[in-house]
Amino acid sequence: MTRHQFSRRAVLTATAALAMGAAAGPAHASAPAQDAAPLTSGQRRQLRAIAADTWKYFATTGVDPVTHLPLDNIMLGATPARGTYTSPTNIGVNLWCIISAYDLGFISRADQIRRLGDALGAIEKLRKWNGFLLSWYDTTTGDPITGPGGTSLEGKSLTGQFISTVDNGWYAASLVELRQAAPQFATRATKLLQAMDFGVFYNDGDQSTNVNAGQMYGGYTIDQGPASFTYGMLNTETRISAYMGIGTGTMPSDVWWRTWRTMPAQFGQRQVPQGSTKTITDPLTGKHFQVVEGHYSYDGIDYVPSWGGSVFEALMPNLLVPEVAQAPRAFGANDVAYLKATIAYDTKALGYKVWGLSPSSTPDDTGNYSAYGSHQLGTSSSDTDYREDAVTPHASFLGLDVLPQAAYRNIEQLLTSYPQVYGPYGFYDALDPTTGAVGHRYLALDHGMILAALNNALNAGPLQRRFMNDPVGKVVSRYFRAEQMSVTPLDR
Repeated sequence: MTRHQFSRRAVLTATAALAMGAAAGPAHASAPAQDAAPLTSGQRRQLRAIAADTWKYFATTGVDPVTHLPLDNIMLGATPARGTYTSPTNIGVNLWCIISAYDLGFISRADQIRRLGDALGAIEKLRKWNGFLLSWYDTTTGDPITGPGGTSLEGKSLTGQFISTVDNGWYAASLVELRQAAPQFATRATKLLQAMDFGVFYNDGDQSTNVNAGQMYGGYTIDQGPASFTYGMLNTETRISAYMGIGTGTMPSDVWWRTWRTMPAQFGQRQVPQGSTKTITDPLTGKHFQVVEGHYSYDGIDYVPSWGGSVFEALMPNLLVPEVAQAPRAFGANDVAYLKATIAYDTKALGYKVWGLSPSSTPDDTGNYSAYGSHQLGTSSSDTDYREDAVTPHASFLGLDVLPQAAYRNIEQLLTSYPQVYGPYGFYDALDPTTGAVGHRYLALDHGMILAALNNALNAGPLQRRFMNDPVGKVVSRYFRAEQMSVTPLDR
Protein backbone atom coordinates (compact mmCIF):
# COMPACT_ATOMS: atom_id res chain seq x y z
CA MET A 1 0.00 0.00 0.00
CA THR A 2 1.42 3.37 -0.98
CA ARG A 3 1.55 6.26 1.41
CA HIS A 4 -1.04 8.29 -0.48
CA GLN A 5 -3.49 5.36 -0.45
CA PHE A 6 -3.12 5.06 3.29
CA SER A 7 -3.55 8.79 3.76
CA ARG A 8 -6.68 8.92 1.62
CA ARG A 9 -8.22 6.02 3.54
CA ALA A 10 -7.32 7.70 6.82
CA VAL A 11 -8.95 10.95 5.76
CA LEU A 12 -12.17 9.27 4.64
CA THR A 13 -12.32 7.03 7.71
CA ALA A 14 -11.76 9.95 10.05
CA THR A 15 -14.52 11.88 8.34
CA ALA A 16 -16.96 9.03 8.71
CA ALA A 17 -16.13 8.72 12.39
CA LEU A 18 -16.60 12.42 13.02
CA ALA A 19 -19.94 12.33 11.24
CA MET A 20 -21.29 9.53 13.47
CA GLY A 21 -24.18 10.53 15.66
CA ALA A 22 -25.54 13.16 13.29
CA ALA A 23 -27.22 12.76 9.94
CA ALA A 24 -25.19 14.13 7.07
CA GLY A 25 -27.72 16.78 6.06
CA PRO A 26 -27.17 19.85 3.95
CA ALA A 27 -24.16 21.94 4.85
CA HIS A 28 -26.34 24.79 6.15
CA ALA A 29 -28.31 22.67 8.60
CA SER A 30 -26.75 23.44 11.99
CA ALA A 31 -27.35 26.53 14.08
CA PRO A 32 -25.65 29.67 12.70
CA ALA A 33 -24.57 30.68 16.21
CA GLN A 34 -22.19 27.72 16.22
CA ASP A 35 -20.60 28.49 12.87
CA ALA A 36 -17.71 30.50 14.34
CA ALA A 37 -16.87 28.05 17.13
CA PRO A 38 -13.22 26.93 17.25
CA LEU A 39 -12.19 23.71 15.59
CA THR A 40 -12.15 20.65 17.84
CA SER A 41 -9.10 18.45 18.30
CA GLY A 42 -10.66 15.78 16.09
CA GLN A 43 -11.39 18.28 13.36
CA ARG A 44 -7.86 19.61 13.55
CA ARG A 45 -6.45 16.09 13.11
CA GLN A 46 -8.61 15.60 10.05
CA LEU A 47 -7.51 18.91 8.54
CA ARG A 48 -3.86 18.15 9.25
CA ALA A 49 -4.16 14.91 7.28
CA ILE A 50 -5.65 16.85 4.37
CA ALA A 51 -2.84 19.40 4.63
CA ALA A 52 -0.23 16.63 4.45
CA ASP A 53 -1.74 15.27 1.24
CA THR A 54 -2.04 18.77 -0.20
CA TRP A 55 1.63 19.53 0.47
CA LYS A 56 2.64 16.32 -1.32
CA TYR A 57 1.48 17.91 -4.56
CA PHE A 58 4.11 20.65 -4.25
CA ALA A 59 6.73 18.39 -2.69
CA THR A 60 6.65 15.59 -5.25
CA THR A 61 5.16 16.63 -8.57
CA GLY A 62 3.97 20.24 -8.71
CA VAL A 63 7.36 21.98 -9.03
CA ASP A 64 9.90 21.49 -11.82
CA PRO A 65 13.02 19.89 -10.24
CA VAL A 66 15.41 21.78 -12.51
CA THR A 67 13.97 25.30 -12.84
CA HIS A 68 12.20 25.21 -9.44
CA LEU A 69 9.14 26.87 -11.00
CA PRO A 70 5.65 25.64 -10.03
CA LEU A 71 3.62 23.95 -12.73
CA ASP A 72 0.23 25.51 -13.36
CA ASN A 73 -1.59 22.18 -13.05
CA ILE A 74 -1.43 18.44 -13.37
CA MET A 75 -4.15 16.08 -14.62
CA LEU A 76 -4.50 12.52 -13.35
CA GLY A 77 -7.02 9.91 -14.44
CA ALA A 78 -7.35 8.38 -17.90
CA THR A 79 -5.55 11.20 -19.71
CA PRO A 80 -2.72 12.41 -17.46
CA ALA A 81 -1.14 15.71 -18.40
CA ARG A 82 1.13 18.39 -16.96
CA GLY A 83 0.66 22.12 -17.40
CA THR A 84 4.30 23.11 -17.90
CA TYR A 85 3.68 26.84 -17.68
CA THR A 86 3.24 29.20 -14.78
CA SER A 87 2.13 32.68 -13.76
CA PRO A 88 3.18 35.35 -11.23
CA THR A 89 0.43 34.22 -8.86
CA ASN A 90 1.57 30.60 -9.03
CA ILE A 91 5.15 31.70 -8.37
CA GLY A 92 4.04 33.58 -5.28
CA VAL A 93 1.82 30.73 -4.11
CA ASN A 94 4.79 28.35 -4.25
CA LEU A 95 6.66 30.57 -1.80
CA TRP A 96 3.89 30.63 0.77
CA CYS A 97 3.36 26.87 0.39
CA ILE A 98 7.00 26.20 1.27
CA ILE A 99 6.63 28.54 4.24
CA SER A 100 3.43 26.74 5.27
CA ALA A 101 5.01 23.29 4.98
CA TYR A 102 7.52 24.24 7.66
CA ASP A 103 4.85 25.87 9.84
CA LEU A 104 2.85 22.63 9.65
CA GLY A 105 5.86 20.46 10.51
CA PHE A 106 6.05 18.68 7.16
CA ILE A 107 9.64 19.76 6.39
CA SER A 108 12.66 20.77 8.44
CA ARG A 109 13.96 24.32 8.67
CA ALA A 110 16.96 23.34 6.56
CA ASP A 111 14.69 21.89 3.88
CA GLN A 112 12.52 24.99 3.94
CA ILE A 113 15.51 27.29 3.47
CA ARG A 114 16.83 25.12 0.63
CA ARG A 115 13.48 25.16 -1.15
CA LEU A 116 12.99 28.89 -0.62
CA GLY A 117 16.50 29.56 -1.86
CA ASP A 118 15.86 27.53 -5.00
CA ALA A 119 12.55 29.29 -5.62
CA LEU A 120 14.03 32.74 -5.00
CA GLY A 121 16.96 32.02 -7.28
CA ALA A 122 14.53 30.96 -10.00
CA ILE A 123 12.57 34.21 -9.62
CA GLU A 124 15.72 36.32 -9.84
CA LYS A 125 16.58 34.72 -13.18
CA LEU A 126 13.20 35.39 -14.78
CA ARG A 127 12.89 38.08 -17.41
CA LYS A 128 10.84 40.98 -16.07
CA TRP A 129 9.50 44.39 -17.06
CA ASN A 130 10.28 47.20 -14.60
CA GLY A 131 10.47 44.58 -11.86
CA PHE A 132 7.10 43.05 -12.68
CA LEU A 133 6.75 39.46 -13.77
CA LEU A 134 5.36 38.74 -17.21
CA SER A 135 2.10 36.83 -17.52
CA TRP A 136 3.47 33.40 -18.46
CA TYR A 137 6.69 31.40 -18.23
CA ASP A 138 7.70 27.96 -19.46
CA THR A 139 8.46 25.87 -16.38
CA THR A 140 10.90 23.63 -18.25
CA THR A 141 13.16 26.50 -19.34
CA GLY A 142 12.15 29.61 -17.38
CA ASP A 143 11.62 31.46 -20.67
CA PRO A 144 8.74 33.95 -20.95
CA ILE A 145 6.08 32.65 -23.34
CA THR A 146 3.13 34.14 -25.19
CA GLY A 147 0.64 32.07 -23.20
CA PRO A 148 -0.03 28.51 -21.99
CA GLY A 149 1.52 26.28 -24.63
CA GLY A 150 2.68 29.37 -26.52
CA THR A 151 5.98 30.29 -28.12
CA SER A 152 9.10 31.44 -26.32
CA LEU A 153 9.90 35.15 -26.04
CA GLU A 154 13.49 34.56 -25.02
CA GLY A 155 15.70 37.07 -26.84
CA LYS A 156 12.67 38.73 -28.43
CA SER A 157 10.97 42.07 -27.92
CA LEU A 158 8.40 42.21 -25.13
CA THR A 159 6.30 44.84 -26.92
CA GLY A 160 2.64 43.95 -26.62
CA GLN A 161 3.06 41.61 -23.66
CA PHE A 162 0.57 42.08 -20.83
CA ILE A 163 1.60 42.80 -17.24
CA SER A 164 -1.20 41.71 -14.90
CA THR A 165 -2.07 43.97 -11.97
CA VAL A 166 -3.62 41.28 -9.81
CA ASP A 167 -1.06 38.56 -10.55
CA ASN A 168 1.79 40.86 -9.62
CA GLY A 169 -0.08 41.89 -6.49
CA TRP A 170 -0.04 38.29 -5.29
CA TYR A 171 3.58 37.86 -6.32
CA ALA A 172 4.55 41.00 -4.39
CA ALA A 173 2.60 39.89 -1.32
CA SER A 174 4.50 36.59 -1.36
CA LEU A 175 7.78 38.50 -1.22
CA VAL A 176 6.52 40.15 1.98
CA GLU A 177 5.84 36.68 3.38
CA LEU A 178 9.29 35.51 2.30
CA ARG A 179 11.26 38.30 3.94
CA GLN A 180 9.34 37.83 7.18
CA ALA A 181 9.58 34.02 7.24
CA ALA A 182 13.24 33.77 6.21
CA PRO A 183 15.26 36.85 7.23
CA GLN A 184 18.34 35.50 5.45
CA PHE A 185 16.51 36.21 2.18
CA ALA A 186 15.08 39.59 3.23
CA THR A 187 17.59 41.72 1.32
CA ARG A 188 17.01 39.83 -1.92
CA ALA A 189 13.23 39.77 -1.50
CA THR A 190 13.19 43.49 -0.72
CA LYS A 191 15.24 44.25 -3.83
CA LEU A 192 12.65 42.43 -5.96
CA LEU A 193 9.80 44.19 -4.18
CA GLN A 194 11.31 47.65 -4.49
CA ALA A 195 11.77 47.21 -8.24
CA MET A 196 7.98 47.30 -8.68
CA ASP A 197 6.11 50.61 -8.85
CA PHE A 198 2.39 49.84 -8.59
CA GLY A 199 1.63 53.39 -9.63
CA VAL A 200 1.88 52.22 -13.24
CA PHE A 201 -1.48 50.51 -12.74
CA TYR A 202 -3.20 53.61 -11.28
CA ASN A 203 -5.71 55.63 -13.29
CA ASP A 204 -4.66 59.19 -12.49
CA GLY A 205 -7.46 60.81 -14.48
CA ASP A 206 -9.60 63.71 -13.29
CA GLN A 207 -11.71 62.37 -10.44
CA SER A 208 -14.25 65.17 -10.86
CA THR A 209 -15.17 64.09 -14.39
CA ASN A 210 -14.01 60.47 -14.80
CA VAL A 211 -15.94 57.89 -12.77
CA ASN A 212 -13.08 55.37 -13.11
CA ALA A 213 -10.30 57.79 -12.15
CA GLY A 214 -8.50 56.68 -9.00
CA GLN A 215 -9.09 53.00 -9.73
CA MET A 216 -6.58 50.36 -10.82
CA TYR A 217 -6.16 49.43 -14.44
CA GLY A 218 -6.36 45.69 -15.05
CA GLY A 219 -2.79 45.70 -16.27
CA TYR A 220 -0.28 47.33 -18.57
CA THR A 221 0.64 46.36 -22.13
CA ILE A 222 4.35 46.91 -22.70
CA ASP A 223 5.11 49.88 -24.99
CA GLN A 224 1.38 50.47 -25.50
CA GLY A 225 0.02 51.65 -22.17
CA PRO A 226 -2.51 50.69 -19.52
CA ALA A 227 -5.34 48.23 -20.08
CA SER A 228 -8.63 49.52 -21.43
CA PHE A 229 -10.49 48.52 -18.26
CA THR A 230 -10.23 49.25 -14.55
CA TYR A 231 -11.10 47.20 -11.50
CA GLY A 232 -14.25 48.93 -10.34
CA MET A 233 -15.19 46.60 -7.49
CA LEU A 234 -13.22 46.53 -4.23
CA ASN A 235 -14.62 43.20 -3.03
CA THR A 236 -12.57 41.09 -5.41
CA GLU A 237 -9.22 39.33 -5.15
CA THR A 238 -7.67 42.31 -6.96
CA ARG A 239 -7.70 44.34 -3.74
CA ILE A 240 -4.44 42.59 -2.83
CA SER A 241 -2.84 44.92 -5.40
CA ALA A 242 -4.40 47.92 -3.70
CA TYR A 243 -3.04 46.67 -0.38
CA MET A 244 0.41 46.27 -1.91
CA GLY A 245 0.35 49.58 -3.77
CA ILE A 246 -0.72 51.51 -0.69
CA GLY A 247 1.51 49.49 1.63
CA THR A 248 4.63 50.09 -0.46
CA GLY A 249 3.76 53.75 -1.01
CA THR A 250 3.88 53.38 -4.80
CA MET A 251 0.16 53.84 -5.49
CA PRO A 252 -1.98 56.77 -4.28
CA SER A 253 -4.24 55.69 -1.45
CA ASP A 254 -7.14 57.34 -3.26
CA VAL A 255 -7.57 53.92 -4.88
CA TRP A 256 -9.12 52.56 -1.69
CA TRP A 257 -11.94 55.09 -1.72
CA ARG A 258 -12.40 55.52 -5.45
CA THR A 259 -12.97 51.78 -5.99
CA TRP A 260 -16.64 50.91 -5.45
CA ARG A 261 -18.28 48.92 -2.67
CA THR A 262 -21.29 48.75 -4.98
CA MET A 263 -21.45 50.04 -8.53
CA PRO A 264 -23.15 53.40 -9.07
CA ALA A 265 -26.92 52.91 -9.14
CA GLN A 266 -27.19 54.03 -12.78
CA PHE A 267 -25.04 51.09 -13.93
CA GLY A 268 -26.66 47.81 -14.97
CA GLN A 269 -26.16 45.28 -12.18
CA ARG A 270 -27.70 42.33 -10.34
CA GLN A 271 -29.53 44.32 -7.63
CA VAL A 272 -30.33 47.93 -6.90
CA PRO A 273 -27.76 48.76 -4.21
CA GLN A 274 -28.86 50.03 -0.82
CA GLY A 275 -26.83 52.12 1.63
CA SER A 276 -25.71 55.70 2.09
CA THR A 277 -22.92 58.11 1.22
CA LYS A 278 -20.39 58.85 3.95
CA THR A 279 -17.51 61.29 4.23
CA ILE A 280 -14.35 59.39 5.08
CA THR A 281 -10.91 60.75 5.89
CA ASP A 282 -7.97 58.88 4.44
CA PRO A 283 -5.75 57.79 7.37
CA LEU A 284 -2.53 58.51 5.46
CA THR A 285 -3.18 61.69 3.52
CA GLY A 286 -6.00 63.32 5.47
CA LYS A 287 -7.96 63.81 2.24
CA HIS A 288 -11.74 63.58 2.43
CA PHE A 289 -13.74 61.27 0.17
CA GLN A 290 -17.43 60.82 -0.46
CA VAL A 291 -17.82 57.04 -0.34
CA VAL A 292 -21.03 55.18 -1.14
CA GLU A 293 -21.19 52.49 1.53
CA GLY A 294 -23.58 50.27 -0.39
CA HIS A 295 -24.69 46.67 -0.14
CA TYR A 296 -26.87 43.97 -1.65
CA SER A 297 -29.17 41.66 0.33
CA TYR A 298 -30.03 37.98 0.17
CA ASP A 299 -31.95 35.87 2.68
CA GLY A 300 -31.92 38.73 5.18
CA ILE A 301 -28.14 39.19 4.94
CA ASP A 302 -26.61 42.49 3.82
CA TYR A 303 -23.23 42.18 2.06
CA VAL A 304 -20.93 44.03 -0.31
CA PRO A 305 -21.02 42.04 -3.57
CA SER A 306 -18.10 40.85 -5.63
CA TRP A 307 -18.12 41.02 -9.43
CA GLY A 308 -18.96 37.41 -10.23
CA GLY A 309 -20.30 36.04 -6.93
CA SER A 310 -17.39 33.67 -6.32
CA VAL A 311 -15.86 32.78 -2.98
CA PHE A 312 -12.25 33.46 -3.88
CA GLU A 313 -12.99 37.01 -5.04
CA ALA A 314 -14.16 37.90 -1.55
CA LEU A 315 -12.05 35.69 0.70
CA MET A 316 -8.66 35.08 -0.95
CA PRO A 317 -7.13 38.35 0.38
CA ASN A 318 -7.92 37.22 3.93
CA LEU A 319 -5.34 34.44 3.55
CA LEU A 320 -2.58 37.02 4.02
CA VAL A 321 -4.38 40.15 5.24
CA PRO A 322 -6.34 39.42 8.45
CA GLU A 323 -9.55 41.20 7.54
CA VAL A 324 -11.82 39.08 9.72
CA ALA A 325 -9.67 39.53 12.82
CA GLN A 326 -8.65 43.17 12.40
CA ALA A 327 -11.28 44.92 10.26
CA PRO A 328 -14.47 44.06 12.18
CA ARG A 329 -16.51 46.98 10.84
CA ALA A 330 -15.32 46.76 7.26
CA PHE A 331 -14.06 43.77 5.30
CA GLY A 332 -14.06 41.55 8.37
CA ALA A 333 -17.81 42.01 8.69
CA ASN A 334 -18.30 41.65 4.97
CA ASP A 335 -16.23 38.47 4.69
CA VAL A 336 -18.57 36.88 7.24
CA ALA A 337 -21.77 38.28 5.71
CA TYR A 338 -20.67 37.30 2.21
CA LEU A 339 -19.92 33.72 3.24
CA LYS A 340 -23.25 33.40 5.08
CA ALA A 341 -25.09 34.64 1.99
CA THR A 342 -23.08 32.25 -0.18
CA ILE A 343 -24.03 29.27 1.96
CA ALA A 344 -27.69 30.30 1.95
CA TYR A 345 -27.81 30.78 -1.81
CA ASP A 346 -25.92 27.64 -2.80
CA THR A 347 -27.86 25.33 -0.47
CA LYS A 348 -31.30 26.93 -0.75
CA ALA A 349 -31.64 28.57 -4.16
CA LEU A 350 -29.44 26.04 -5.95
CA GLY A 351 -30.39 23.14 -3.69
CA TYR A 352 -26.87 21.71 -3.44
CA LYS A 353 -25.68 19.49 -0.59
CA VAL A 354 -22.44 21.45 -0.58
CA TRP A 355 -21.59 25.08 -1.22
CA GLY A 356 -18.62 26.85 -2.76
CA LEU A 357 -18.73 28.26 -6.29
CA SER A 358 -15.46 29.79 -7.45
CA PRO A 359 -13.38 29.81 -10.65
CA SER A 360 -11.85 26.37 -11.14
CA SER A 361 -11.33 23.51 -13.53
CA THR A 362 -14.47 22.07 -15.05
CA PRO A 363 -15.71 18.87 -13.34
CA ASP A 364 -14.47 16.59 -16.10
CA ASP A 365 -11.17 15.52 -17.60
CA THR A 366 -11.11 17.94 -20.53
CA GLY A 367 -8.55 20.16 -18.80
CA ASN A 368 -10.81 23.17 -19.23
CA TYR A 369 -11.22 26.03 -16.77
CA SER A 370 -14.29 28.15 -16.15
CA ALA A 371 -15.61 30.99 -14.00
CA TYR A 372 -18.13 29.85 -11.40
CA GLY A 373 -20.01 32.06 -8.99
CA SER A 374 -23.26 32.39 -7.05
CA HIS A 375 -25.25 34.85 -9.13
CA GLN A 376 -26.93 36.72 -6.26
CA LEU A 377 -23.54 37.38 -4.65
CA GLY A 378 -22.18 39.17 -7.71
CA THR A 379 -22.65 42.52 -9.41
CA SER A 380 -22.65 41.17 -12.95
CA SER A 381 -26.19 41.04 -14.32
CA SER A 382 -25.26 38.29 -16.78
CA ASP A 383 -26.21 34.70 -16.01
CA THR A 384 -23.64 33.40 -18.49
CA ASP A 385 -20.43 35.15 -17.38
CA TYR A 386 -20.26 32.95 -14.28
CA ARG A 387 -21.64 29.41 -14.19
CA GLU A 388 -23.43 27.74 -11.27
CA ASP A 389 -22.95 24.05 -12.08
CA ALA A 390 -19.73 23.18 -10.23
CA VAL A 391 -18.40 23.39 -6.69
CA THR A 392 -14.69 23.71 -5.93
CA PRO A 393 -13.20 22.49 -2.63
CA HIS A 394 -10.87 25.47 -2.24
CA ALA A 395 -13.91 27.61 -1.41
CA SER A 396 -14.54 25.63 1.78
CA PHE A 397 -10.98 26.10 2.98
CA LEU A 398 -11.13 29.85 2.37
CA GLY A 399 -14.04 29.82 4.81
CA LEU A 400 -12.10 28.24 7.68
CA ASP A 401 -10.94 31.60 9.03
CA VAL A 402 -14.37 33.14 8.55
CA LEU A 403 -16.89 30.55 9.81
CA PRO A 404 -14.77 27.58 10.94
CA GLN A 405 -17.57 25.15 11.76
CA ALA A 406 -19.61 25.95 8.66
CA ALA A 407 -16.51 25.47 6.53
CA TYR A 408 -15.56 22.24 8.26
CA ARG A 409 -19.07 20.82 7.85
CA ASN A 410 -18.85 21.51 4.14
CA ILE A 411 -15.45 19.79 3.89
CA GLU A 412 -16.92 16.84 5.77
CA GLN A 413 -19.93 16.77 3.47
CA LEU A 414 -17.71 16.81 0.40
CA LEU A 415 -15.84 13.77 1.69
CA THR A 416 -18.86 11.77 2.85
CA SER A 417 -21.21 12.51 -0.05
CA TYR A 418 -18.59 12.68 -2.81
CA PRO A 419 -15.56 10.57 -1.76
CA GLN A 420 -14.42 10.49 -5.39
CA VAL A 421 -13.43 14.17 -5.06
CA TYR A 422 -10.42 13.19 -2.93
CA GLY A 423 -7.27 11.89 -4.60
CA PRO A 424 -3.59 11.20 -3.88
CA TYR A 425 -2.77 14.89 -3.34
CA GLY A 426 -5.93 15.87 -1.51
CA PHE A 427 -9.04 17.36 -3.07
CA TYR A 428 -9.38 17.44 -6.83
CA ASP A 429 -10.23 20.85 -8.20
CA ALA A 430 -13.89 20.60 -9.15
CA LEU A 431 -17.08 18.63 -8.56
CA ASP A 432 -20.50 18.61 -10.21
CA PRO A 433 -22.74 18.47 -7.12
CA THR A 434 -25.68 17.16 -9.15
CA THR A 435 -24.04 14.24 -10.97
CA GLY A 436 -21.00 13.69 -8.75
CA ALA A 437 -18.65 14.03 -11.72
CA VAL A 438 -15.10 15.10 -10.87
CA GLY A 439 -12.28 16.69 -12.82
CA HIS A 440 -9.12 14.82 -11.80
CA ARG A 441 -7.00 17.93 -11.87
CA TYR A 442 -4.85 19.84 -9.39
CA LEU A 443 -4.14 23.55 -9.87
CA ALA A 444 -1.20 25.26 -8.17
CA LEU A 445 -3.30 28.31 -7.29
CA ASP A 446 -6.26 26.46 -5.86
CA HIS A 447 -4.15 23.90 -4.02
CA GLY A 448 -2.00 26.72 -2.68
CA MET A 449 -5.06 28.47 -1.30
CA ILE A 450 -6.06 25.25 0.46
CA LEU A 451 -2.63 24.80 2.06
CA ALA A 452 -2.40 28.44 3.12
CA ALA A 453 -5.87 28.31 4.67
CA LEU A 454 -5.01 25.13 6.55
CA ASN A 455 -1.79 26.64 7.86
CA ASN A 456 -3.69 29.64 9.17
CA ALA A 457 -6.44 27.47 10.67
CA LEU A 458 -4.10 25.04 12.42
CA ASN A 459 -1.40 27.49 13.55
CA ALA A 460 -3.29 30.65 14.57
CA GLY A 461 -2.73 32.59 11.37
CA PRO A 462 1.04 32.66 10.77
CA LEU A 463 0.75 33.95 7.19
CA GLN A 464 -1.49 36.78 8.33
CA ARG A 465 0.74 37.53 11.30
CA ARG A 466 3.87 37.78 9.16
CA PHE A 467 2.17 40.10 6.69
CA MET A 468 1.05 42.43 9.47
CA ASN A 469 4.51 42.44 11.08
CA ASP A 470 5.96 43.78 7.84
CA PRO A 471 6.16 47.54 7.12
CA VAL A 472 3.68 46.97 4.27
CA GLY A 473 1.17 45.43 6.67
CA LYS A 474 1.59 48.20 9.21
CA VAL A 475 0.49 50.73 6.58
CA VAL A 476 -2.39 48.54 5.44
CA SER A 477 -3.65 48.16 9.02
CA ARG A 478 -4.49 51.86 9.13
CA TYR A 479 -7.32 51.20 6.68
CA PHE A 480 -8.96 48.46 8.74
CA ARG A 481 -10.89 50.85 10.97
CA ALA A 482 -11.19 53.84 8.68
CA GLU A 483 -14.71 52.97 7.57
CA GLN A 484 -17.84 51.10 8.57
CA MET A 485 -19.43 49.15 5.75
CA SER A 486 -23.23 48.97 5.54
CA VAL A 487 -23.32 45.19 5.93
CA THR A 488 -24.73 42.76 8.46
CA PRO A 489 -22.73 43.38 11.67
CA LEU A 490 -19.93 41.02 12.61
CA ASP A 491 -21.90 38.52 14.71
CA ARG A 492 -20.83 35.08 13.67
